[in-house]
Amino acid sequence: MTNYLSRRALLRALLFPATVHIAAGCGFLDGSSDSESAPQREVGGEVVLTIPPGSTTEQIADLLREAGVIRSTLAFRLRARQTGVDGSFQAGQHVLRRNMTVDEAIQALQKAETHERILTLIEGWRREQMAAYLQAQNVLNASEFLILTASPKPERGFLADLPDSTSLEGYLFPDTYRIEQETSTGQFVDRLLDQFASKIGGAVTEGFQANGLNLHQAVTLAAIIEREAQVAAERPTIASVFYNRLRIGMPLQADPTVQYALGYQDSEGRWWKKTVTYDDLRVESPYNTYANAGLPPGPICNPGLAALQAVAAPATTDYYYFVAVGDGSHVFSRTLEEHNANVRKYQSS
Repeated sequence: MTNYLSRRALLRALLFPATVHIAAGCGFLDGSSDSESAPQREVGGEVVLTIPPGSTTEQIADLLREAGVIRSTLAFRLRARQTGVDGSFQAGQHVLRRNMTVDEAIQALQKAETHERILTLIEGWRREQMAAYLQAQNVLNASEFLILTASPKPERGFLADLPDSTSLEGYLFPDTYRIEQETSTGQFVDRLLDQFASKIGGAVTEGFQANGLNLHQAVTLAAIIEREAQVAAERPTIASVFYNRLRIGMPLQADPTVQYALGYQDSEGRWWKKTVTYDDLRVESPYNTYANAGLPPGPICNPGLAALQAVAAPATTDYYYFVAVGDGSHVFSRTLEEHNANVRKYQSS
């Protein structure tokens, strides 16, 4: 719908500090992040040491001595050779103490500490926004995430019918996740897909089918609703408006699809252009639902469960229009005349 207001702030993203350290028997959060130039950090009398992948026993011994964990690098190297663990130390983070014996240090380095991270992906984010967030949290590489989500995974049963040109946009389920430090990008993408699959069983899928939509169509519609709705209770009503339009072949005319087509806004430093102009409505793109009737080729974002449920169980209305009133809510109308009157009333300024 026209005159689309700015999206809800993303401040509710749960931005946890970069590293969870365990010291003196209690968990606490340290806001600093690891870097290659600072492989160790003292925490509560203990030392958190990071062993880079591919480190030799000699390099590890030097790190241990610099951190004050051991006194003699020679004794460490000789004991590692003698006990047959030379070259088998685990990369990653280790919680150690100062002035450990050589045997204690060797035993501690056989297994890296598991540091669990908590990540929150927001409903309505594009996969590019997810990628930027994950990299900003020093968890995963943004480019690798985008590459791994650029095409469908037909081996996943529920994704088997996706068009070949479709990315995984829409199927990367937004939620709060706990992941271990050693989780790979591919494993995390699989987690997102697993979570999506767990949400669409039973009544949700049956609802899609009852309303004449296959999975891809339903997720595509849910993504539009996710970007349009700022008031949770309105989602089923917004869904009804789009269903009513689809039934009579009326263009959806959803501003978020235009925002998606416009892409990243350099002047604003953001995705999702803040104000859509009439010139923007003419952008040439199959995603532009002002210029093209029906659903766009695929989802424009990754919708949450409530948006998916709204598609599965829309309200029953005879509305064909809605307009934002300034507080995030909308006023719905049946005719173009009513709609134009609402636009004049609520958006004349």
